[in-house]
Amino acid sequence: MRTTRETLTFDHPFSLMAVDKVQPAGTYAVDIDEELIEGLSFLAYRRVATTIYLPLHQGSHGSVQAVRVDPQELAAALETPSA
Repeated sequence: MRTTRETLTFDHPFSLMAVDKVQPAGTYAVDIDEELIEGLSFLAYRRVATTIYLPLHQGSHGSVQAVRVDPQELAAALETPSA
């Protein structure tokens, strides 16, 4: 298993199915967990989880909640302003 951390910057507020509230624009940490695909003649990994870290309370610093999200939903939220 390997984990890669990325930072994503949202230029507009966004919503995710796993969270009740609209999240404010800003920069968020995202972890991508991947597992090694066994039996190949080269190294290859498959994504098994994507987790975004959201503040527990808007405006608070330090307290975060880890939320598992669909990577396609996250990519769509990056591009499309929340309605």
